[in-house]
Amino acid sequence: MTKHEIILYWSDADQSFIAEVPELAGCAADGSTRQEALANVEVVIDEWIETAKELGRPIPEPKGRLLFA
Repeated sequence: MTKHEIILYWSDADQSFIAEVPELAGCAADGSTRQEALANVEVVIDEWIETAKELGRPIPEPKGRLLFA
């Protein structure tokens, strides 16, 4: 399980929940439920990190909460 921040929201345009990982550029997933979107993004995070390692790219350290209300 990742420690990177995940932002979860409903998208009317996509008619699904979107889970984005702002610290990992382009890392996002969707799902018909919140739980599905979160499960899907965990898989995508693992794939993102594995691809970055294979390409020799840096992997950002989790910074925790990035935005404050």
